[in-house]
Amino acid sequence: MGSLRRGVSKPITDIFTSDTDIDRRNLSRTVPMKVLCLGMGRTGTASLRSALKQLGFEDTYHMMSASVENPPDCLLWSDALAAKYDNTGRSFGKDKWDALLGHCQAVCDWPAASFASELVAAYPDAKVVLTTRDVDTWFKSTKATVDRRAQDRFLKALSYVDWASSMYYPMLRKYWDSVFMGDFDKNAKRVFLSHNERVRSLVHPDRLLEFRMSDGWEPLCKFLDCPIPAGPFPHVNEGDSFIKRVSRRNRLQLCNVLFRWSTWVLSCWILYTLTRGWRTT
Repeated sequence: MGSLRRGVSKPITDIFTSDTDIDRRNLSRTVPMKVLCLGMGRTGTASLRSALKQLGFEDTYHMMSASVENPPDCLLWSDALAAKYDNTGRSFGKDKWDALLGHCQAVCDWPAASFASELVAAYPDAKVVLTTRDVDTWFKSTKATVDRRAQDRFLKALSYVDWASSMYYPMLRKYWDSVFMGDFDKNAKRVFLSHNERVRSLVHPDRLLEFRMSDGWEPLCKFLDCPIPAGPFPHVNEGDSFIKRVSRRNRLQLCNVLFRWSTWVLSCWILYTLTRGWRTT
């Protein structure tokens, strides 16, 4: 489904969402990559993104960068997933990472976290942050949020008729099925623990910070050589707010679709009325 949308611009009738329509395929890096936050999603990555923004890092890539901010990025992520998991023979090298992430000084969350080896190789000078939490708590949180989103039948239906969903949903499904081998309930905890061990093995301890959101500003700022900001460490995208946000997103995308269809019907009616009038004169 995602491939059907390659080269298709955002409809002018998509007035209920503020997504951008940037094709990054031929772009290049404009700022240095400084921080790779490679903990899996639902480990506080949205809070970390907010924290890095406060610390002055120029944009941090997060799943929301593709899902709600610039959906065409999903097509590049789909290419990266195919290169990693499908043995297509097509590489996704540094030039493509620079195209996709070149406007960012940091990355976090899915899908980037599952390309830990590739990103560490592409950006050997970047510092690495591994966000962690108790595996059982992580499983419960992820099951109630992102896994639920990946199974969202309404989102699946939207993907056939909505511009943004047509790129996001296939990428999300491909990602979920690939990383958790088609069975989140069975494999998730093992994948989570092995992922963390893999990240630990990729870099020297001097370049790695293991971080929990409860740690607050001090260890993060010390690791990144940044002054500690005034105010508390941010905490965003909790489970309840995640569900509310994606439900609202579904409604707004449906409004886009209904508005597009209504303008098409109205245009046909006007054209019919005009041509009928011409025939009677």
